[in-house]
Amino acid sequence: MKFELKNPTHVVFGEGKIARLPRLIPAGTKVFLLYGGGSIKRNGVYDQVMAALQGYPISEFGGIEANPHYETILAAAAQARRDGSEYVLAVGGGSVIDAAKFLTSAITTDEADPWDAFFHKRYPKHILPVGCVLTMPATASESNAVSVISTTERHLKYPFANEAARPAFAIMDPSTMASLDKRQLSNGAVDAFTHVLEQYLTLPGNTPVQHGYSEVLLRTLIEWGPKLLADNSPEARETVMWAANQALNGLIGAGIEQDWSTHYIGHAITALYGIDHARTLTLVMPSLLRFKRDDKLQMLVRYARNVWGITETDERKAADLAIERTENFFRDMGLPVRAGDLEGIRVVAADVVDHMERAEQTKLGERGDIGPAEVKRILDMAA
Repeated sequence: MKFELKNPTHVVFGEGKIARLPRLIPAGTKVFLLYGGGSIKRNGVYDQVMAALQGYPISEFGGIEANPHYETILAAAAQARRDGSEYVLAVGGGSVIDAAKFLTSAITTDEADPWDAFFHKRYPKHILPVGCVLTMPATASESNAVSVISTTERHLKYPFANEAARPAFAIMDPSTMASLDKRQLSNGAVDAFTHVLEQYLTLPGNTPVQHGYSEVLLRTLIEWGPKLLADNSPEARETVMWAANQALNGLIGAGIEQDWSTHYIGHAITALYGIDHARTLTLVMPSLLRFKRDDKLQMLVRYARNVWGITETDERKAADLAIERTENFFRDMGLPVRAGDLEGIRVVAADVVDHMERAEQTKLGERGDIGPAEVKRILDMAA
């Protein structure tokens, strides 16, 4: 087990913590406020942010998409440069925060079209700091270094990682989730669940701390995800918000050969058909796990025993039962598990494979053995 782990994000968790913004951003700093479709103005979060930042020079940019568009971010970067912004503040869910982390490099780059440079990890040396106010838990983008960005001109959706863009702080106020609808809540909880599985159902190793913590997170989401949908209570909100953060802040994946094949396939499906990110994951993951059952057998059996409480002694049957329970959990949370569950959309495997080839994603999984042919077979199983 060998790894490096550094997470400098200052997490400020709890109701009413948006008022702490002046303690996190130096007085007089020119703040570039980034947000999405305007829900923060309807639910009162925007007013809380503006009240906390009274006296700060603020430039605003709204309209970040649910799958943030590269072209929109370039427009935001141009405005931030014109306004002399010094600090990027993202207020929203994972998409807005992803956009902010990509934006902070786009603001300071000398390239008019930096996609190819960032694609090859050539980021500017000096970027603006990023802070965030999280309003929808799902991706842990508030305390990791990853941005998943779509480009309409190139017809791609791609994950970028820039450690320098990891947020300096993350305000996590569970009360901001009160206005979210059930689709948003279910997407967030299940997205977090799949993040854990991508780091857990991989190669076995001497990582009892990481695997044990993963199992706690999985059992927590199985218990509290349905409760969140049922009553959106303060207890459910804070439990799911914190679990989603821990699912992808770097801790449970340290020292582990991670998978992420479900996510890469899902990104292609979202780019092609505009399907919610979490729904692409539930569409792919059960079939992918069945396809890779024998390769993942040892961890699938552990998952069956320690997460689902399955006592079946035959290991392959236990693994199959664990996959079935996972699929049923996705269904119970209201998400699709087969292409036939998507109304009016036909997923074409050849188009998905073409996207992945253009994104140079042709050796997926913890073993690097999921290529175009395997992706097509997985999608055929999910039809």
